[in-house]
Amino acid sequence: MSETNLKQRIRDGEHVFGASVSMTIDHDSLAERVEKGGYDFVAVDSQHSAYSEDRLVAFCNMADVLDIPVNFRIKHTRNAYLIGNYLDLGPSGIEVPQVELETTVDEAVASFYYPQQGIRSWGGGARKNSAGRERLEYADWWNNYGMLWMQIESIEAVSHARRLAKTGVDCLSFGPTDLTFSMEGHPNHALQTVDACVQYVVKELEGNPTAVCFRNGNPSTREKYADMGVTVFLE
Repeated sequence: MSETNLKQRIRDGEHVFGASVSMTIDHDSLAERVEKGGYDFVAVDSQHSAYSEDRLVAFCNMADVLDIPVNFRIKHTRNAYLIGNYLDLGPSGIEVPQVELETTVDEAVASFYYPQQGIRSWGGGARKNSAGRERLEYADWWNNYGMLWMQIESIEAVSHARRLAKTGVDCLSFGPTDLTFSMEGHPNHALQTVDACVQYVVKELEGNPTAVCFRNGNPSTREKYADMGVTVFLE
């Protein structure tokens, strides 16, 4: 594994690969999935899956043993104000679903980062890598380690991607199924395929450190989306 943390690798434009897994997966199965796939992180979900705080803590502890970062998709866009609470349970990153508004991004960034970059509250024994670290040392470490994603799942979000890629946002991630619903509701829009939306967002973010993630599903489609400029892949 690279000595550079995943946040910096994403910002540097490296290709990084993640696996979507269930929080109920056992240690051996998780280890096998990560090793066989060569994955850089794993992603777990509460938006469309059963979730409890105790389960998330246990899963993050298991992932820590394997030295694999956990990206956690929160339950609802309006829960962005709770991001600090979610992070106190052990994830390395947060994905906010169905983002369309700049105010959502502002709230997410503020809740994700410690002062003076944000307003995240101090505390939480289950936090990632917090043992033995002094307050300012840990806050600085986290602000340069934690990964914050905004999921874009509508024509409106795609059209305003540049505004959503604010300082502190590491990745804009595509939700292709909900995006398809949105395109079907805008039959006269210039963008009429998911791939066209991906290409549009990649171009809009040229020169911006925020990366583009696509849920490509399996390794066979990596090259296709890499050629479009995607650098973060979720399978």
